[in-house]
Amino acid sequence: MGLEYQAARRALPPDINVLQAGISLSREHDRISGTAISCGVAGGLREDLPGGTVLIPRSVRRPDGTIEQCDVQTAEALIAAARSLGIEPVDAPLLTSDAIVHGAQRQRWASQGYAGVDMETGRINADGIAAVRVVLDTPKHEISEAWANPKTVIFNPRAWLDLPMMARDAPRYARLAAAIISSALRSSSVRSMNPQ
Repeated sequence: MGLEYQAARRALPPDINVLQAGISLSREHDRISGTAISCGVAGGLREDLPGGTVLIPRSVRRPDGTIEQCDVQTAEALIAAARSLGIEPVDAPLLTSDAIVHGAQRQRWASQGYAGVDMETGRINADGIAAVRVVLDTPKHEISEAWANPKTVIFNPRAWLDLPMMARDAPRYARLAAAIISSALRSSSVRSMNPQ
């Protein structure tokens, strides 16, 4: 989303390539050399993870069912950066889905060990991947499936109920994800990262 892109662009040095990829990587990009970091918000799958929980997965399940291991050096740098900011991240696997995951599907994926879900990370075409995602919605407070295509939200009054929470939390969580990446870049030798 644009707010995730803006948060990353403001927080990261100008020499870091920041791409606004769109929901489900709808904006096509060439293959990324080096490690790409997916940055922004995610859906929480586990009931014990409240909104604001930082996810830095060690692996990502792609929509085709394959598992991509995250770049170890980058994930470790991101975890250390989160801890330096006083945050204990969750490093459980991340699921990349074709759609917003709701209801019993959240429980199904959580029971398989996944902490969160997004629609982008597992679609990235790069030499390596990593992610910093912050839980926006949870099993107890789900957002409408209409948000998978924000242009249609105007036609879905149920989605309007999500606006106060999203306006309050999404920008703050996007800034948090970007701050963790910025801290990792300042305190480590990981300079080939290309945040998404």
